[in-house]
Amino acid sequence: FLIRLAPGDPTQIFEDSDMTAEGRAAIRRAWGLDRPLPEQYLRWMGRTLSGDWGVSFGQPQPVAAMIRAALGPTLVLSFAALAIRYGGGILLGVAAALYRDRWLDHLIRILSLALFSSPTFWLGLVAIFAFSVRFSIFPAGHSSSIEAASLSTIPRLLDLLWHLALPALVLGLTAAGATARLVRNNLIEALGSDSVRMLRARGIPERRILWWHAGRNALAPVVQTLALAVPALLSGSLVTEVVFSWPGLGRLAYTAVQQRDFPVILASTALSGALVLASSVLADLLHGAVDPRVRRV
Repeated sequence: FLIRLAPGDPTQIFEDSDMTAEGRAAIRRAWGLDRPLPEQYLRWMGRTLSGDWGVSFGQPQPVAAMIRAALGPTLVLSFAALAIRYGGGILLGVAAALYRDRWLDHLIRILSLALFSSPTFWLGLVAIFAFSVRFSIFPAGHSSSIEAASLSTIPRLLDLLWHLALPALVLGLTAAGATARLVRNNLIEALGSDSVRMLRARGIPERRILWWHAGRNALAPVVQTLALAVPALLSGSLVTEVVFSWPGLGRLAYTAVQQRDFPVILASTALSGALVLASSVLADLLHGAVDPRVRRV
């Protein structure tokens, strides 16, 4: 409904053609845009429940096929960014907690704050300039090389990882800072608890205390952030995919908004909502696995 209130019309894709006003009106009738807005929504909902996502206004192909083609690259980018966010954030947070109030702790806290405060689009442009333009280490965009289709499985996978590295680092590191600060604070609190003192008095090795007892208590709140991480990743992946020309769901939705391609916008929004709901359920399950106190008997 909000996109309908924005200026523009789906028939604007024919602006450069010699189409008459009558032809434009005929296209609007064919697309059903001459109907009242509630009727358009109910008709779309009825088709969607039967498995028909409609046909794109901007490209003559089914929306479901476009979503399937874009979903894979988005999931690859999102899972890689999640691994960087939680893997890098947990390691940085543990290091900061172990070297509390020392130079490494201060460095990690400053770095975490800088990463968390950096806009994704700005960090992406800086990364492209530094690692693609100034030093040709990573590609500046896209998910594969031109000759990737002719490569065998292993070289094709390496080519994908080569293109994935820079956008995944940009998307993951911007959130890793917040994870590192959360892990640091929780771990410091857990290491100073009475239960940990009792474990030390019993002669339990410090490494086991850190990674098993205190670590589990410190990671329980971090796991809960997974429910918020996926929506943030989806919104951040839109910017990242546009900056790096990554052929994913975010870039598809961005192009659809520009073209007022309502079927694609609705489908991508509905799918994003489903992913957010699934992530919330997964976060609850992981929270129960990490923290036995929240399990139900």
